[in-house]
Amino acid sequence: MTNRPFRTTPVATDGMPPGVYHLVVNEGAERFSFYGMRAILIVFMTDLLLNQDGVLDVMTDAEARAHFHLFTSAVYFFPFLGALLADGWLGKYNTIIPLSLVYCAGHFALALDQTRVGLLIGLTLIAIGSGGIKPCVSAVLGDQFGVRNQHRLSQAFSWFYFAINFGAFISTLLTPWLLKRYGPDVAFGVPGVLMLCATFVFWMGRYSYVHVRPEARQFLTELRSAAVWQAILKLAGIFLFVAFFWSLYDQTSSAWVLQAKQMDRHWLGIEWLPSQVQAVNPVLIMIFIPVFTYGIYPAINRIFPLTPLRKISIGFFVTMLAFLISASIEQDIEAGLRPNIVWQLLAYMVMTGAEVMVSITCLEFSYTQAPLKLKSVIMSLFLLSVSLGNAFTSFVNYFIQNPDGTTWLQGASYYYFFSCIMLLVSILFIFVAKNYREEVYLHGEDRVEPHTVQSETFN
Repeated sequence: MTNRPFRTTPVATDGMPPGVYHLVVNEGAERFSFYGMRAILIVFMTDLLLNQDGVLDVMTDAEARAHFHLFTSAVYFFPFLGALLADGWLGKYNTIIPLSLVYCAGHFALALDQTRVGLLIGLTLIAIGSGGIKPCVSAVLGDQFGVRNQHRLSQAFSWFYFAINFGAFISTLLTPWLLKRYGPDVAFGVPGVLMLCATFVFWMGRYSYVHVRPEARQFLTELRSAAVWQAILKLAGIFLFVAFFWSLYDQTSSAWVLQAKQMDRHWLGIEWLPSQVQAVNPVLIMIFIPVFTYGIYPAINRIFPLTPLRKISIGFFVTMLAFLISASIEQDIEAGLRPNIVWQLLAYMVMTGAEVMVSITCLEFSYTQAPLKLKSVIMSLFLLSVSLGNAFTSFVNYFIQNPDGTTWLQGASYYYFFSCIMLLVSILFIFVAKNYREEVYLHGEDRVEPHTVQSETFN
């Protein structure tokens, strides 16, 4: 068994590759661990953080938002380093296994030490581990497909995204309850156990996967190609705009949680915890994926061609609308009303629609547009857009703080600021997308040339 060779080329089949099922289950468990930890992070920093003497040493709202988005930025920066390891040296599989164990160690560090030191160590290890494996797992999923079954790639990425959101939904409901009932040690420990399970599931599927061998010489040759750099720079231009989507979207786990603390959270006969409200997002994703795929997209396509870049562009404008709803909620809070949490659920519905159009589309678009030997690197550049977006949010929250703990950009004005930024980005993106030409690169049984597609977006 130890000498059993790994598969190195896709199975010549019209059906779904066998390794996909392990990858989908692995991703669901891994996302449970990540989103469970992230769901309680802002509440932990503002309500439960301790100093070395065991005394409360909590952060202000702006400070917590700044730290939260700096951590999220780091999580999505490390994919670039993980991708270099995977594509240029170790291979994707041999990169994922050890970094998954680093990831587990980060969860357990948070469970064992609730001080700022423990927070720093835990979040650093999670950023390295989680970030390092991100581009590799999604690229391994794409590697399973060849020319004969490439038509199933969109279906596989939809399953993949469904698993992400199923894991996120369960953990976003469960982990805040664990925090309230049992404290941070259990609430951070359970995601660590799920990450161990995710690592085991991934290891169990090792003989089902296509293992694309790292070829350092060809990797460097690719990087010297003018055509490859043209593809990278074209995608980088798209990702720069996508970064601002993430700047707004990821505030659903920070600014929107803090907003929920000031709202009437009674809904369906239950008083929801502020961090539990986020659970509506993965539920909506699981509903919206088939609704958009089989209903909304075909309907729009009958009116005008709905290319990937057009989906992303529409999603940008929808993102701005979601933040305008949040600004309206904040105005009611400032006026002394008690807006019900249902209004924030409306904002979540709009933001989730934007996520389907931007995030899922970008995930598949990034893989198909990536040269063959640079799949993980290009996926990491897509994830780097998340890092840049969160770095921007973190910078804004550091910058607006006053020495007395107040902020000069607060209340509804905070949300209107980001809405205006998104409106500007949405308008500028139209002109960038209009001139983009698609080139599709997929693995096949033999040598594969890129397939060039003239984008009809906005023409």
